[in-house]
Amino acid sequence: MCGVGGYLPDSMIQQQIAVLNDSYDGGTVGGAATPFAFRLQSITRNVRPEWYPIVYGSSAERAMKAALRVGGKDTLNIYTGELSDDLLGWATFPQRKLHSSDGVVILGESMPGGSAGIYSLGDTATHEVGHWLNLYHTFQGGCGKSGDQIADTPAEAEPAFNCPTGRDTCTAAGLDPITNFMDYSQDSCMYQFTAGQSARMTDAWAAYRAP
Repeated sequence: MCGVGGYLPDSMIQQQIAVLNDSYDGGTVGGAATPFAFRLQSITRNVRPEWYPIVYGSSAERAMKAALRVGGKDTLNIYTGELSDDLLGWATFPQRKLHSSDGVVILGESMPGGSAGIYSLGDTATHEVGHWLNLYHTFQGGCGKSGDQIADTPAEAEPAFNCPTGRDTCTAAGLDPITNFMDYSQDSCMYQFTAGQSARMTDAWAAYRAP
């Protein structure tokens, strides 16, 4: 995990790892267990004005990742800092050829104890790591047939914000999956992956990220 620009105490980073493990092992109420667990290997802190804020898709972002990335295709690199365009984070999807830009970027203040308000319980990282493991948003494709390519996440026309309990934006069976980690709900509203999402991540790991 790399703190870029702003200083993050070790305690916040440890709490973030705990949130990831709780989310991915099904420790949250109603969440399906996945086979993924996370262990902190190292922390790197850099003060480089040209990398701060981290601007999505920029040459500076690419240079930062090329300089800081460690490990192989099975190593999750998380870059934190202030982000451009009021973004909470972004991630690379798995691919057969490892690229130096591989990894997850999150707003540092979205980590547990941060100042990002309703997005400060650590689930931005949970969400972005889901992308890193090949999950789409629950609202991918809207109400279309293919959607997020997961059979057990009900179709959703558009992202959910805050916690709109009982929302149902598609005629297909099931209420919108606002409690799913791959929606845009506030952190306190998000608490689950589904069995189908777990299977998709597992398959992607075997195909693209297994050492």
